[in-house]
Amino acid sequence: MSKKMQYKRLNDINTFSCSDNEVYLSGQDEYGEDITIVFNAFELLEWLEIKYIKKQTIKYIKELWKKHIIPGY
Repeated sequence: MSKKMQYKRLNDINTFSCSDNEVYLSGQDEYGEDITIVFNAFELLEWLEIKYIKKQTIKYIKELWKKHIIPGY
């Protein structure tokens, strides 16, 4: 039996919580439905590269600025 990979988009994060070894992110998915994703805290810390995420996000914002999509920045 093969498993089907699911892809969900967490469009609007409105809740963050961390308890024991679990990290919770809640919000709405791409269809406006409420969704909560639960992560193992150790694995999340192991896999996330915060400096890289910040670098890529700044790069994205600067591109938007160049295209004048974000006025005033």
